[in-house]
Amino acid sequence: MKKFNNLIILAPLAYAIHHYEEHIIFNFREWRLRYFLDNNNIPTEAVLCILISVLLLAVFFQLISKSRATSHILLFFLMATQVVNAAFHIFFSLYYSDFSPGTITAIFLYLPINFLIIQSAFREGLLKNSTELIIIFILGVSTFALFELVGPKVWLVSFFICFIYYFWMRKISPSKI
Repeated sequence: MKKFNNLIILAPLAYAIHHYEEHIIFNFREWRLRYFLDNNNIPTEAVLCILISVLLLAVFFQLISKSRATSHILLFFLMATQVVNAAFHIFFSLYYSDFSPGTITAIFLYLPINFLIIQSAFREGLLKNSTELIIIFILGVSTFALFELVGPKVWLVSFFICFIYYFWMRKISPSKI
């Protein structure tokens, strides 16, 4: 269970449980509207369907390809949707002194699961050095921040760029791992 391709299966499950905490147990949208712009009019169920579908596709492509390119895309997606999301919940819960729905699963699922995934990516050579991880993290932070400022259109651009990255990375590093 310490292998990258085994651990990535936990990410969609963590997302589903996180969504349950945010929108079934608590009301994240109500909390969010107290402090942030209302730039995302997509219903939360649609967001769940879109993001979990994309995450499952990224996992599927990684399981088939087993390449650094697909692992980087998957890690980018996890950074933007889970790791940075966890930091968002934790930071703004403290900043506003108001519990952000999603903080519990962010701390107890997102951070540990993604730590294990990242650790296995290093161990298996999918990430060559910390610079790659930092770049992926910065891209994840940027995507998350732009999503918060601009809205869902940011994801469309990100997905398109991921396709370009995949083909570029496969060209410069075609071997499978």
